[in-house]
Amino acid sequence: MADGTGSGKTPDSRQADLGQLATAMSGLTLGEIEETLQRLLTARTPLAGLFEQQPPPSRRRPRRSEAVTYRVRIDLNRTRPPLWRRLELASDLFLDQVHGVIQVALGWTDSHLHQFGSGPGHYDPETEHYLCPFQVEDGETGIPEEDVRLDEVLADVGDRLFYDYDFGDDWQHTIKLEAVLPRRDSGPRAVCVAGRRDGPAEDCGGVYAYELICAATDPGNPDHTDAVAELGRFYGEFADPEAMRVTAFDIDQVNERLAGLALQGQSESDDSNTGQRDYPQPLNELIRAARTTAGKRELRQLIGKARLDQPVLVGAVTASRMVRPYTWLLDRVGDDGITLTAAGYLPPAHVEAAMTDLSLGEEWIGKGNRENQTLPVLHLRESAARMGLLRKRHGTLLLTSHARKLRGDPVALWWHLAKRMPPKSPDSCETQAGLILLLALAAEAAKDPDVIIARLLGSIGWVNEDGAELTKLAAGQASWDTKTVLRRLGALTDDGPWRSAARPTAQGVAFARAALRNWP
Repeated sequence: MADGTGSGKTPDSRQADLGQLATAMSGLTLGEIEETLQRLLTARTPLAGLFEQQPPPSRRRPRRSEAVTYRVRIDLNRTRPPLWRRLELASDLFLDQVHGVIQVALGWTDSHLHQFGSGPGHYDPETEHYLCPFQVEDGETGIPEEDVRLDEVLADVGDRLFYDYDFGDDWQHTIKLEAVLPRRDSGPRAVCVAGRRDGPAEDCGGVYAYELICAATDPGNPDHTDAVAELGRFYGEFADPEAMRVTAFDIDQVNERLAGLALQGQSESDDSNTGQRDYPQPLNELIRAARTTAGKRELRQLIGKARLDQPVLVGAVTASRMVRPYTWLLDRVGDDGITLTAAGYLPPAHVEAAMTDLSLGEEWIGKGNRENQTLPVLHLRESAARMGLLRKRHGTLLLTSHARKLRGDPVALWWHLAKRMPPKSPDSCETQAGLILLLALAAEAAKDPDVIIARLLGSIGWVNEDGAELTKLAAGQASWDTKTVLRRLGALTDDGPWRSAARPTAQGVAFARAALRNWP
């Protein structure tokens, strides 16, 4: 029963909440009490119901019509002397990209949640927050960081943006715009130009522990002896300052890592009218499905390397060679169609012809005369149906209207197949796995595609039935349908026993790019 105040709490429960609040604040300084109250105003805890909250005002401003270079300084709050990095950033970076830059610049490992905020303070109720993927999925109030561009929240010299990382250790950063500079098209999109002090180790305990570790590992520090003793009390038997200290700040190493982030710009990846990246819709959906920033970043890096903005050309000779299995099948079905067996399969004569004419005997063991026991032929027919080339009617296999138009035009058939990859599937995991496979091939990723598929499916949230992380084998099974079509087209070659590592041919790279660029 509610107490009539609109809070949905009984008087006893409200009194208990107030008691918890008083206990939490005992011993705090005035400044710490103020910060605690501000955090409670926005925290998703029972105590938040004690305060009435209004949605924060929007802090976003119109994007710049042309990208410039922002010189910003990022300070790790409450460090003495200040720990900071000075960066030059393209103003059209999105905040999820800025997050990746900060992680590199400070030496973080992206192992915890984070969020950006624009307003009076980190936890002020008037601050508008821009959320990481996990917060969005959890229903937090705010705007997804991937939809916010840097020049929407930093516009004029002196503007500030807040960045919080690891809500347990509570690393609070302040990003201040120091200068707005002209931008060179050939210049790096993120570069570190200066910095001070080593970055903290993950999970070391926050700013207090960081300063303690720095003093304990520096014999020249006037507080060294006391810091060693205090560290022992703070961490007990686990006190090992050397193990908690990250490598020294190395600006060359930072810039080398920043250069590898493959950050796309406005001209490559932004539709300024919608606020969304100008990727083909399935790739946008794939990025949105990823729950981790690392997963989203890897997908965008692959898209950048795939060069989907480049034209794809295919000649008649190459197209004829690649689509030959499907051309053979369409010609075999012909204008009159094929009467299927009572069980709905191709009659043995057609199965035997496919095995001989398409040299499928090299990849299958058996007599090759019963379709339900001859997987290469069965998959060829089923994939042709899923890609709109064949249909069944009253027990007869027939050409679709599309197939009738495409039979004599191998280039048009090649494009038709590309536009329908991955093949339709009711299983969203298989569709996503097929998209990731095509993306890895188009980007000419050096690693085994199945490794990439396993990692990115995991970032979306897919796991094995027992809850364990997806293995390379499971990823290969999820992408099997797409991979088999690609093999049939000669778009993939296989290295090692049991086709353990698929590699794209030059024609396969072009086909994958065409598939990703031309999704209907």
